[in-house]
Amino acid sequence: MKSISPKFPLRFDSPMGDYSANVVPAQVIRQNFKNLMLTNRGERVMDINFGVGIRSYFFEPMVQDTYSEISKNVRNQTKRYMPFITIKEINFNGGPGGEDNLLGIKITYIIGPLNSVQTVEIQSTSQNYL
Repeated sequence: MKSISPKFPLRFDSPMGDYSANVVPAQVIRQNFKNLMLTNRGERVMDINFGVGIRSYFFEPMVQDTYSEISKNVRNQTKRYMPFITIKEINFNGGPGGEDNLLGIKITYIIGPLNSVQTVEIQSTSQNYL
């Protein structure tokens, strides 16, 4: 099977060659979308505006203003860097067990050219690997 891109984190996979790989476009888009969410602004070389920086919100007060700011950043960054994706829904929760100051975010999006609905979840208590 032909690969499109390496899958992160890099892991040895002899059937695919040197590393595990993404083999369908939806996998590549999901990986790139999650990368956009987790990258802090200023972190990407040659494009200091790239990234939502979800991790920077992990220890902010989980109030409506924080949720609104995150939602706005997710929508703006997606529109700018991945315009073929439409954000369908952004849901927040207080992390496992309902802790008030932990961030859990579930983003449902539509990949326009593929007519595919996908979901990405990020929790402040997870290791957030791509």
